[in-house]
Amino acid sequence: MFYEFDWSSIVPSWPFLLDGLIITAKITITAIVVGILWGTVLAVMRLSTFKPISWFAALYVNTFRSIPLVMVLLWFYLIVPNLVQNVLGISPKSDIRLISAMVAFSLFEAAYYSEIIRAGIQSISRGQASAALALGMTNMQTMRLVILPQAFKAMIPLLLTQGIVLFQDSSLVYVLSLTDFFRTATNIGERDGTQVEMILFAGLVYFIISFGASMLVNYLKKRTVS
Repeated sequence: MFYEFDWSSIVPSWPFLLDGLIITAKITITAIVVGILWGTVLAVMRLSTFKPISWFAALYVNTFRSIPLVMVLLWFYLIVPNLVQNVLGISPKSDIRLISAMVAFSLFEAAYYSEIIRAGIQSISRGQASAALALGMTNMQTMRLVILPQAFKAMIPLLLTQGIVLFQDSSLVYVLSLTDFFRTATNIGERDGTQVEMILFAGLVYFIISFGASMLVNYLKKRTVS
């Protein structure tokens, strides 16, 4: 006997699904922005000739790259509530789970962005840095005005690819019972007895967004090469 699909829950539940998708977007965008900014700092620190700074950056990157993301999410879910409530004084009414997820994803992804950015910096000819220093620029000015702009131009496809992976991994916030898009879809499926349909629909949405972003990455790669 064939399984009879029932897609009737999707349209009435779309406002709730959209709310979940917004939460997923908040986590993804925050982690991309903060991850790239902090990852850039880590990359520069790791290339520093001052060993303590370089060692700290290397320890940070290797630690986060060696720990499962789910474990990092759970750790920050235990740490962040005490921090934001007792130290920062944020009201307990705030969605601590969302804040915890944003912090965890941002710090975790920074380790991966750092390696991408470090490779991009190292791909720039040392002659350009030498020329900038010869013109009287400081090391920081050389990095900010000469090296990083060229490195980021070449790294855009890789940064976007990591962003796609981040978007897909955002569904792991289910361990925090945070109602992101995937969690909302599964909750609706459990409520209406349409778990299979809602999971398939959620997978389709993730596929469409990820595939569209992948096409953008391929387009940018062709432009970068040309």
